[in-house]
Amino acid sequence: MTIKILIVDDHLVVREGLKLILETNQRYEVIAEAANGVEAIRLVAAYKPDIILLDLNMPKMGGLDTMTALKANGHDIPVIILTTYNEDEMMVRGLALGAKGYLLKDTGREMIFRSIDAAMRGETLLLPEITEKVFGNNISVKAKESSSVKTSLTDKELIVLQAIARGSRSKEIGFDMGISERTVKAHLTNIYNKLGVDSRPQAVAVAVERGVLHL
Repeated sequence: MTIKILIVDDHLVVREGLKLILETNQRYEVIAEAANGVEAIRLVAAYKPDIILLDLNMPKMGGLDTMTALKANGHDIPVIILTTYNEDEMMVRGLALGAKGYLLKDTGREMIFRSIDAAMRGETLLLPEITEKVFGNNISVKAKESSSVKTSLTDKELIVLQAIARGSRSKEIGFDMGISERTVKAHLTNIYNKLGVDSRPQAVAVAVERGVLHL
């Protein structure tokens, strides 16, 4: 099955570079490109992509507003954030909105492919070095000092949470912990319920902001 991709970035060179990389793999098809969120919303309705590679800083409508508008319009499409190292706060907000992960604009081809494939499976691929930098820079003083916001995660749930923050898959986590993949998913469900989230990126973002998880 061919994966239909929409690239949204205001820099032509970024769009063209990604398109060239993606078209080296026959499983991917870049069906449209947009320079801002307004164009992206129109193209989503017209082309119905399977996944969106979305820049954060764009004219007219940026990435965060685009994600919000897509959700409001009922478009439940996996989004991977395209970012640079100076957009930490926006990256956290993007993950909280449900983005399936993030890619630096100079990321290599294989990591781009892995991230897209993970998103299409409903998984999230969080790069450890970026995750540590982003969330490490965005823990508020209030979250660090307050114990009242801490949730009642069990020891095993905390281990699972740390593992997903490192980008580990359920199967890998189960192997490391000596438990089944089904049990890992059960722990994830409990984590989601306790944190009030419904995805891995949101779980990591909320846990860090509440001081439950320290990266």
